[in-house]
Amino acid sequence: MNPVRPYMRFEIDKLFSLVKSRMHQEAVTKGGGRALFQDVYTGKVLWGGDPYDYEHIYGSEWVHSAYKHLLSDEQIALVVNCPENVAVTLRSINQSKGKTDPEIWFANPRNIENHQIDHKLALANIKKAKAAIEKKVKELTR
Repeated sequence: MNPVRPYMRFEIDKLFSLVKSRMHQEAVTKGGGRALFQDVYTGKVLWGGDPYDYEHIYGSEWVHSAYKHLLSDEQIALVVNCPENVAVTLRSINQSKGKTDPEIWFANPRNIENHQIDHKLALANIKKAKAAIEKKVKELTR
């Protein structure tokens, strides 16, 4: 692996499209013909047409930076797009969070208040995503 290789999203985005499509189909089935999601950070119900985004809890650039010395771009795409790291949230939260490490973003009380975050739910999902990422990295580096 080239530990100084640049961050490229091609492989990540290719797999992300497939994951989002699968999630959408599951949400449509769950919603009886209309996409139905639960926001990963607020717990609020989101319906198709609401302003939501599919997002990586731990951003692709963060994962790439953390593991490019161990994993290929294809493997990084698998890690970034593991089911526990891909979620749905309100667009306003996704845009505010941006590429920030979720643990840092959610440690700011202003973000919690401004976006009506369910702190316990958000932290549980962040912890679950990080554990899944670490597990996937271990699987891929054996």
